[in-house]
Amino acid sequence: MESYTVQPATGVRGEITVPGDKSISHRSIMFGSLARGTTTVQGFLRGEDNMATLNAFRAMGVEIADDGEILTISGQGLHGLREPGDVVDCGNSGTSIRLLTGLLAGQNFFSVLTGDQYLRKRPMKRVVAPLALMGAVIHGRDGGEKAPLAIVGGGLKGIDYASPVASAQVKSAILLAGLYADGETTVTEPHRSRDHSERMLAHFGATIRVTDRGATVAGGREMEGREIVVPGDISSAAFFLVAGLIVPGSELLIKGVGVNPTRTGIIDILLAMGGDITLQDQRHLSGEPVADLLVRSSSLKGIEIKGELIPRAIDEFPVVAIAAAMAEGVTTIRDAKELRVKETDRISATAANLRSAGVSVVETDDGMIVTGRGRLDGCTVESRGDHRIAMAMLIGGLAATAPVTVTDIGCIATSFPRFMSLLEQVARP
Repeated sequence: MESYTVQPATGVRGEITVPGDKSISHRSIMFGSLARGTTTVQGFLRGEDNMATLNAFRAMGVEIADDGEILTISGQGLHGLREPGDVVDCGNSGTSIRLLTGLLAGQNFFSVLTGDQYLRKRPMKRVVAPLALMGAVIHGRDGGEKAPLAIVGGGLKGIDYASPVASAQVKSAILLAGLYADGETTVTEPHRSRDHSERMLAHFGATIRVTDRGATVAGGREMEGREIVVPGDISSAAFFLVAGLIVPGSELLIKGVGVNPTRTGIIDILLAMGGDITLQDQRHLSGEPVADLLVRSSSLKGIEIKGELIPRAIDEFPVVAIAAAMAEGVTTIRDAKELRVKETDRISATAANLRSAGVSVVETDDGMIVTGRGRLDGCTVESRGDHRIAMAMLIGGLAATAPVTVTDIGCIATSFPRFMSLLEQVARP
């Protein structure tokens, strides 16, 4: 396993761009393939997760050309996909397997989805159960809870589904199936999750209505190819936002970041902690709001994080915990039980790693209580195969009193292949 040791920094300075948004990159392939005509995608994230989605659609007969800058997708229309000749491997990507399960439930062919050792442990019943209500036939390990999933598609009917969890993956899977269902399909949530699917469906011309807590899509409406410009991923920018806040003498500009309000929980959290973050040159690209983010080193304070903030920052909590460790006072995270079923149990993994760095952490069923101490100790910690755990601890190492080593960093390539080079570019020794 590859390890990396990060040295304490005297500042984080410069100007960077982060890779394209992972969620939007997944969806650009999916909706571009289902639309009629040509879709071009600029800024596509070529991480392992997104390439799993791209390869899945190539396996279903979609021609996708990549010149290294722009993807060109030859859309097949709603009913133009072909039965894959082999099992579709989604790698480590929960987005790929869950959204594809919804999409494939509407196809008139048989398919099987699987993934790596981590993905095969993640819960799938949250999408399998509502799809079964629509008429889908899906078999999987542990009664449909675990992959591999075998899907016999077709014959769907629209439903009105109240999701027990605020999950964009669950919502998007049902909406994708709804494109093939008779009538309308409605999904509501306890809190609003990220809305990239709804925005992109509207951009491609689907018949969709959006409310504060959900969305309704009409079945049978063909979509048309579009141009997509993918903004920088705020989940990737989050690591450098925290780096700029916790390392004294820092000033960093992160260009062209997506600031969709269903994703900016991380900014709201860091501002509430006293962070100096400014949004500059706010604009729109392909239906998504974008801005440049200027961050300067700040004295942070502990806060309580709960409720509707959680789904708006669900992927950022490992690095939020780093900010909490560097803050003055106590930070309490509640209502985040969803973190236990990510690539790893992120509550347990984050708490264990922070304790190794000398931080007092009380783990709770749905979150954690972090007592800030203004520094991390040098240590060696495990990523547990989770890219966000690995990157968060490397960011923490910039503000540690001695070097921090993170093991098994190969997982970072799933979402942020250029992370190490950008870290080395902006961190001043």
